[in-house]
Amino acid sequence: MNTLWQSVTENLIFVLQFLGLVALVFLLAYAAEKAIKKKTGDTKRVLTTRKIVVIGIFSAMSGILMALSVPVPFAPSFYDIDFSELPALIGAFAYGPVAGVMIEFLKILIKLVLKPSSTAFVGELANFVVSCMLVLPASLLYLAKKTKKQAILATVSGTLLMAVFGSAFNAVYLLPKFSQMFGLPLEAIIDMGAKIHPSIHSVTGLVVMCVLPLNLLKGGIVSLITVLIYKKLSPILKKNGTE
Repeated sequence: MNTLWQSVTENLIFVLQFLGLVALVFLLAYAAEKAIKKKTGDTKRVLTTRKIVVIGIFSAMSGILMALSVPVPFAPSFYDIDFSELPALIGAFAYGPVAGVMIEFLKILIKLVLKPSSTAFVGELANFVVSCMLVLPASLLYLAKKTKKQAILATVSGTLLMAVFGSAFNAVYLLPKFSQMFGLPLEAIIDMGAKIHPSIHSVTGLVVMCVLPLNLLKGGIVSLITVLIYKKLSPILKKNGTE
């Protein structure tokens, strides 16, 4: 009974920390978006009824894409790939960083309805935080200057930041937390990676050989598709010049 209570308590604390982090990222996105809008003379509201409706649609699309994640051959089975950042990045380009962060959070809730967590919410936390490292900086850069060249620079910067931050976040926090929540020694997790890449002997080796290429692949594909299709979608998303 004590073990069960301890497990429930740890999960509750983790979920509350997760929600606190979401709130912090949202506030940062809001403050940054307002600052850039003020600097560029953009008087449009951060959120409008139209934006909220589209955010809901994009969140549903992202949630479905997240639920359709598939494993990758170069990483242990608890790592998989999905392209749920695509609607979030397009939405963030169209409506701003706050919209992107909202889509990233709402997609987690939708995904949990479609497919319950298999990682005690650690995977969902990882997805939200790492995805925001792509969507948030990319959309802030694009908000400051809306040109195709800037869009390319923004998505490349976001992809690199996501890859580097995602690797560090896994090494310092996520893998130890995953180990704690599941009672699985870190050595056992490292061994999973070593079965795929014999050169892996540490957490650092695991994230460099598995997490880094995973995030580069995901960010690269999402960024490429966004740059190719966003301008065609933009008139539809901003119909009649309104947001």
